[in-house]
Amino acid sequence: MTDEGSAVDPVCGMSVEKSSSSLTAEYRGETYYFCSPGCRTSFLANPAAYVS
Repeated sequence: MTDEGSAVDPVCGMSVEKSSSSLTAEYRGETYYFCSPGCRTSFLANPAAYVS
C-alpha cells in the first residue's frame, strides 16, 4: 500500500487509485487493489506469492 488515496497492485506493481478501483480482494484482514481482472485472478489463485 502507499498513501490513503492510492495503492500498489501486488501482482504487477502498478499504482491504483482506491476510489476508482472496483477490483479488490481481502487477504488476512487486508484489502488489496488491482489494476486489472487478470492481476486480481492471479492474486486470488495464490495470494501468499504476492504478499510478504
